[in-house]
Amino acid sequence: MPRTFPAVVAGFFLWLSGPALPQVDDSLRKGAQAYRICAACHSLEPGVHLSGPSLAGRWGEEAGTIAGFSRYTEALRNSGIVWQENSLDGWLADPQAMIPGTTMTFRGIGDEVTRKNLIGFLRQALAPGGAEQVVKSGLIPKEMAAGQIPDDLSSLGPNQRIKEIRHCRDAYYITTADGARFPFWETVVRLKIDTSARGPETGPVLIRSGMAGDRVSVVFPSLADMEKRLTEQC
Repeated sequence: MPRTFPAVVAGFFLWLSGPALPQVDDSLRKGAQAYRICAACHSLEPGVHLSGPSLAGRWGEEAGTIAGFSRYTEALRNSGIVWQENSLDGWLADPQAMIPGTTMTFRGIGDEVTRKNLIGFLRQALAPGGAEQVVKSGLIPKEMAAGQIPDDLSSLGPNQRIKEIRHCRDAYYITTADGARFPFWETVVRLKIDTSARGPETGPVLIRSGMAGDRVSVVFPSLADMEKRLTEQC
């Protein structure tokens, strides 16, 4: 399965401490280190939209115009901003001040030198073929270029595929395809939908989390599937 972002960051620092990297400008190296902030929400791979849109090929392009990404705010769509040095400097310093109404949850980078280094890295990374180039140059590992891609839920085993889910009083009662039954306190259950190719294929799946596995997510392939399968029954 794809690696989660903490694992990607850990891999990044292990990678930095590994064999000697190709000789590149020190400011680019520092910019690549600052890029881990962006990698939490973005991918450099074309067409890979995560919490934020793919950054592939966006240098010199107008903001809010990527086909296939529908979660832009009207403020960003109508901004007319073109992504280059000056606009990125303002955006990275304070997105809310630059475009009031944007929903980008990023408080900004106050340090001017850090922003300059990051923008220098982004000039390379956001160019056509940029992801391949910055990885080949040793600036970031391939996992960081790909971004925080969610796990593939399309072919999980019977112990995670949900056969029945019902709500009663303060609990969800879940039966998985292998016949196991679990009661979960309603406040630790998250109901989600994943309509992507990585989502569940034929029905909801159970994902455990938390130190004791007592916090769970139930992921449905569609809203219609959630409405059909989730019942209130005691």
